[in-house]
Parts: sequence; structure tokens; C-alpha cells
Amino acid sequence: MAIISAPGAVSETARPAPPSPAGPRRTSLGRKVRDNLTGHAFLIGAVLCFVVFSWYPMIRGVVMSFQRTRRGETTWVGWDNYARILDDPSFWTAWKNTFYFTVLALVLGYVVPFFVAILLNEFRHAKGYLRILVYLPVMLPPASALFLFKFYAYDPSEAGLFNAILKALHLPTSQWMQSPDMTMPAMVLASTWMNMGSAVLIYLAALQNIPGELYEAAELDGAGVWRRIRHVTIPQTRLILALLAMLQIVATMQLFIEPLILANGAGAEDSATSVAYLIYQHGFFQNDLNGAAALGVIMLVVLAGFSAVYVRLTAKQD
Repeated sequence: MAIISAPGAVSETARPAPPSPAGPRRTSLGRKVRDNLTGHAFLIGAVLCFVVFSWYPMIRGVVMSFQRTRRGETTWVGWDNYARILDDPSFWTAWKNTFYFTVLALVLGYVVPFFVAILLNEFRHAKGYLRILVYLPVMLPPASALFLFKFYAYDPSEAGLFNAILKALHLPTSQWMQSPDMTMPAMVLASTWMNMGSAVLIYLAALQNIPGELYEAAELDGAGVWRRIRHVTIPQTRLILALLAMLQIVATMQLFIEPLILANGAGAEDSATSVAYLIYQHGFFQNDLNGAAALGVIMLVVLAGFSAVYVRLTAKQD
């Protein structure tokens, strides 16, 4: 006997199966991957470049610092390279010069750009021209700028720019890079002139974000210029100041190109020898790649310590 279905009824065999829950999820995942494929491709390329050109050299340098390579044969020597480097008198001279340069750079190269930015921020006209003028040295190749200082500004004769200025002011001239006492101040002056443009622009951006009402309230309270800088400008830019201080320390402790060009490396009485230049000497002049690697690891640890202190201090401020 045949079974006749009611009109509009769907038989059990003809009813469609419910969709699998894994299907929509798989389709959504595939769509997300396709949508972000370009971004992932760029990201993978950047990560590979970072691994090949940053992480691998650092790891390789750490490994080499515990090895010794002679006539193509590499042996594991443990801490011998570090002990040999620490016994070298040039090691302590290089660190003393590096810290001296860093302190002078913080006094001059860190403070001067901040006040130059404050001065530029007060101008009502020609702001764009003045910013270009301040940033212009940054666009020069560092080697070209340093050769300009070496052969024109720091010429020890009276034909040199700075000696001509001193003579015009009836002041004694200087030997500049030939004088052990003037080597570091001269290098700091040249480095500040070359690099302060970037810091000035960063400070200007921070200063323009300070609400004008704060300065108006300070003026109504009778605050002068220095009190406004102390109680308004510095507190409002303290995070930028702290960040640039850390970057200044890290950058100046890697002092290399200034002594290489201005002082021909070590300078008079080793007054310009820096840690970075000492690494260069060990690696390329003494053919001591393992000692150079040990020096590089020591510098890495010192800079990492400064960075850790900065992170700790800024975390407490937040």
C-alpha cells in the first residue's frame, strides 16, 4: 500500500543535512588568512631580516666570545677571552673615555637641544625656515660633517675657524684634537652639532602638545620664564625627556666615528680611545675576533643594564 505524503510535507529522505559546524569556521579562517596574506608576507620578511642581521650576529658574537680561533681551528676556552680583555690597560682607558664622553654629551648634547626647541617654539614667524636650519646638519653624511670640523673648524693654526674666533676675542688659541684635554670636548661639540636636529624636532612636537592654558595660568600667577620652564614645560615633557636621555646614553656609549675621523683613532695619549673603537682595533688590526666579541658582549651587558634601569624608573613614574 503506498503512503501518500501530505501537501507541503518533506520526507525524511529528502530533508537536507544540517551544515557541519567545522565548515563555517574553516571558511572564516581561510578568509582571514587570505585577507591578511600580504601583511603576513611583509611581516615574515621583516622577521627574517631581523633574525639574519640582528639576532644571529648577536648570538654568534656571544658564542665567539667563549672560543679561540687559531689557524682555522676553533677551540672552547671559556672565560679566557674576558680575563684577557680585563687585564688589558686599554680596556679601562676606553671605558673611562667613553663615560667621560657620555657625561659631556648629556651636559651639552642633551640640554642644548631642549632649550633650542623652547626658543624655536616661541618664534611667531619663520618657524619652518628655522626648523630646516636646525635639522640641516642631520641630513649631512656624518663623515663629511666630521671632516669639515677636522680640517676647517679644528685646524690648530690660526687659520682654523675656532682659533680665528678666539684670536678675534683676544683669547688664547687651542690645539683642539692635538690636545689631550680638549679632545673629548671637541668631539662632543661636533657630535652635538651633527645630531641635535632630530632631538629638537621631537622636543618641538612635545612642546606643541602642552595646553596653552597652563602657561596662561602660570603667567597670571606671576611666574617668569624660568619658573614656567621648571613648573610647566619640564613636567609636561618628562616622558620625552626620559626617553631621549636613555637614547642619548645608548648612542653616546657606542662612540666610534668621531674618534676614528677627528682623532685618527686613539687620539693624543689615548685620549679618544672608546670601547667601540677598541673593538674595531681588536677585530681588524690585531686579528683578535674572539677578544672583539668579548668586548662587544661586555658593552651589550652594560647597555642592557642602563636600559633595565630606565624601564624600572619609568614604570615607577607611570
